[in-house]
Amino acid sequence: MKEMKNIRNFCIIAHIDHGKSTLADRLLQTTNTVSDRDMHAQVLDDMDLEREKGITIKSHAIQISYPYKHSKGDRKIDDGTFILNLIDTPGHVDFSYEVSRALAACEGALLLVDATQGIQAQTISNLYLAIENDLEIIPVINKIDMDGAMIPEVKDQIIDLIGCKEEDILLASGKSGIGIEEILQAICERIPGPKGDPNAPLQALIFDSVFNSFRGIIVYYRIFNGSLKKGDKVKFFSTDKEYEADEVGILKLSLDKREQVNCGDVGYIITGIKNAKEVKVGDTLTTVANPTDKRIDGFEEVKPMVFAGIFPVDTDKFEELRDCMEKLQLNDASLTFELETSQALGFGFRCGFLGLLHMEIIQERLEREFNQTVITTVPNVSFIAHTIKGEKIDVHNPSTLPDPTRTERIEEPFIRAQIITKPEYIGNIMTLCINKRGIIVNQGYLTADRVELIFEMPLTEIVFDFYDKLKSQTRGYASFDYSPIGFRDSDIVRMDILLNGEKVDALSALIHRSRSQEFGRKLCEKLKDLLTRQQFQIAIQAAIGAKVIARENISAMRKDVTAKCYGGDISRKRKLLEKQKEGKKRMRQIGNVEVPQEAFLAVLKLDD
Repeated sequence: MKEMKNIRNFCIIAHIDHGKSTLADRLLQTTNTVSDRDMHAQVLDDMDLEREKGITIKSHAIQISYPYKHSKGDRKIDDGTFILNLIDTPGHVDFSYEVSRALAACEGALLLVDATQGIQAQTISNLYLAIENDLEIIPVINKIDMDGAMIPEVKDQIIDLIGCKEEDILLASGKSGIGIEEILQAICERIPGPKGDPNAPLQALIFDSVFNSFRGIIVYYRIFNGSLKKGDKVKFFSTDKEYEADEVGILKLSLDKREQVNCGDVGYIITGIKNAKEVKVGDTLTTVANPTDKRIDGFEEVKPMVFAGIFPVDTDKFEELRDCMEKLQLNDASLTFELETSQALGFGFRCGFLGLLHMEIIQERLEREFNQTVITTVPNVSFIAHTIKGEKIDVHNPSTLPDPTRTERIEEPFIRAQIITKPEYIGNIMTLCINKRGIIVNQGYLTADRVELIFEMPLTEIVFDFYDKLKSQTRGYASFDYSPIGFRDSDIVRMDILLNGEKVDALSALIHRSRSQEFGRKLCEKLKDLLTRQQFQIAIQAAIGAKVIARENISAMRKDVTAKCYGGDISRKRKLLEKQKEGKKRMRQIGNVEVPQEAFLAVLKLDD
């Protein structure tokens, strides 16, 4: 195995808002990868959504050239120009799949910790991902020039966590550019170069792809062995389909064409593929002339945590929505979807997401990038139903839950939640988690003013508003991370919403029996505010099976039919009122109640 001694592949991992994108900006600016004219904040975040929300949603790869000069101490490597392939990763727990894919393409990682906040839950979870991938970790304390920086305390936390020496920890500020040169030198000195054989058959790992309406699908990969030239015939391992490499190159701020991409590099290939199903993230790319006999172990299959239906507002647009979903899945491999039909909404898709933020982002991207107006149904998690006959049914949708008379038991998914906070907020967090059916497993002090709480909780309870409540109960001083721990038996029921006796299947929800009455009452009250009044009375009911557990009425709009009677006998007025009553009765039988999109989202905000 030959080492590409002047190439370094690395990524930046951290908790949300610890300054990854700002640090990436400074690395690009210091090495003149991006000219001052093109420079702006969050330069690698190319989606409007990322800039608006101030978060990274997609991993972004870019190549940097850095002229390394030996500074002090023992000479470990020779001076010269180094090629640094940087992959900037997201920090939010909902996008951890993006992080795992970036790590598979790297040999090292910058572990970034905010000097004012210290180590947070997502820092630890991303660090474990990096250690599992056997990466070299370079700890960096960021924002050291801020007033509230606790540099000695944060150093101690890092030493406790990864067992490094104090002199290994770098101090920096992404905003003002302090310590950037030292970080670049440490990347060259500490991270090993990629190992691989340039003369072996091509073996490249696909870690991302994007759809371009003019050029087809652009595939991003990292070459582990061999090299790729323009004009080569290539094939994908999983589909066994062959294509010609129309264009290959490396990733600068824009695509940079090359005649050849070499071993150890991160690059792109355009082959004119138009069908989204033909490219799979995690697949291996090789050449037809000299194929490799072994695929690279990519990353584990994505496990969706939250399921919701996405339906086009106009049913004629279904095929168009299918195309858009396939194009979006190319760029976001953690999105899964399958066909679904609903009585109320027609044809659509049952989609799997990694969390509620991920769901919100997908809906926004469909509207902005593809001009699709969609209705999203109530999100729920996946349950397992065991029937009396011993069958095991995966339930992603309330309508697929078997009849209670045929069901022996239902299992719901549980998670292990890790919360890191200040000691004064322990009481608030305990109350919140116990109300959400959580069981405390462990409590330990990381330092004198940082405590770690570990709970086992049902995933259903954290899907909706748990994260927002946690932040408000702790004034933003709590960080949260979770991992699935399997399924457990639970008393789950299906709650239906009926409008004038008609079920609205898109508003059905699977919920724990102890929470159903309160949830049903709140939902009926919310719907009463959101539905428009009709000329007939509307009854809103929440029911479990045949038992109604909550009800609200929307009274009819009354037209004064007796206005035209001036004087005369009372029987004239009575006749008109009886006629109106008959009309209302008939209207109620055939009248449809329109359910606005806000009603489906109302379920998420029941406590507002």
